[in-house]
Order: sequence, then structure tokens, then C-alpha cells
Amino acid sequence: MPFVNIRITKEKGEPTIKQKQELIEGVTELLARVLNKNKASTVVIIDEIDTDNYGLGGKTITEVRKEQNNN
Repeated sequence: MPFVNIRITKEKGEPTIKQKQELIEGVTELLARVLNKNKASTVVIIDEIDTDNYGLGGKTITEVRKEQNNN
């Protein structure tokens, strides 16, 4: 049984429900086409990560984005 975990940042109202549905469908189709996997047994999980919950260079991504927008 294929198990795919997608981690994506949750920013500016995205990903939307429609976008998540498209990701799940697209990944399932890709596994079926490329690896000949059964769609019915393919599991796709999307983890949405808030930008306050990870960092780069000692700052949260929220802080990094604010600094980038101010430059």
C-alpha cells in the first residue's frame, strides 16, 4: 500500500480545499501511472505547517517573510 505524506506551508489562505483535493488526486494518479499502484489502496496525507512552527536561520518563517517583504 503506497503511503505519501505531503508537507506544505499554510499561508495566505492556501492550500484551499480544492487545491488539497487536486493534490490527493494527482499524487494518486501519478503512483498508479508510474509505479502501477492500486488507487484504492493509496494513502495521501497532507500536513499543513503554520509558518510560526518552523524556522530558518534562527527565526520563524513568519519573521523571515516579514523581513523579505520590508526589503
